[in-house]
Amino acid sequence: QVQLEESGGGLVQPGGSLRLSCAASGIIFSYYDVGWYRQAPGKQRESVATVTSGWITNYADSVKGRFTISRDNVKKTVYLQMISLKPEDTAVYYCNAHHPTGYDHWGQGTQVTVSS
Repeated sequence: QVQLEESGGGLVQPGGSLRLSCAASGIIFSYYDVGWYRQAPGKQRESVATVTSGWITNYADSVKGRFTISRDNVKKTVYLQMISLKPEDTAVYYCNAHHPTGYDHWGQGTQVTVSS
């Protein structure tokens, strides 16, 4: 059974930092491109940051320079380090694992709220 379990969300003040983690089980993690997506109320889900199986990273323009994605294939975990958080970063953050054949796995999501 495939599971992606996110953790690390919460409430943080503007300018603060959070680190999200997503631990995978039931898949050969190193084969997958993995990443973080987010969905704010009333908005579509959007890509935040991804890292391919070949370690190539890609970021949304809105988070470049503030967010860093990384992966640990031994721990089967993908991380999202977020600094200089803004209220507009408030959303539910979802972990995604994308297999080269096209199949996607999703986590349940973790809430990030940036507010004073």
